[in-house]
Amino acid sequence: MIIVDTSVWIDFFRGKNSVQQKTLCRLIEEEEELALTEIICTEILQGIKQDKDYKKVKAFLLDFPIYQPKGTETYLNAAQIFRDCRKKGKTIRKTIDCIISAICIENDQAILHNDSDFDFIETCTALKCFKT
Repeated sequence: MIIVDTSVWIDFFRGKNSVQQKTLCRLIEEEEELALTEIICTEILQGIKQDKDYKKVKAFLLDFPIYQPKGTETYLNAAQIFRDCRKKGKTIRKTIDCIISAICIENDQAILHNDSDFDFIETCTALKCFKT
């Protein structure tokens, strides 16, 4: 199972020709097991302007498994991720990335992303980034 980050889904839906978007297309074509987190689903859907597109994308995304935080423990782990990265000289720009990372680590899932913060988190924690 690979959790696909918002950054890759945005490239996918916009048709942006990135390495990660091509990888996602290949993984979908190969019927690889892909997943989201609840917050990734929220981030994607909140950016869609047209109701018709919103309904279509929502239905598409809900076909994938969606991981949830395990409760307070997830948020404590996310705070520790932020702190560990800061101690090593990098301040993660978005708390959401720490939460997504915590969910990936808790569920032993790799993340496919297009966001350099995840690469740095990987160097400081047990996060596994899917290599394209």
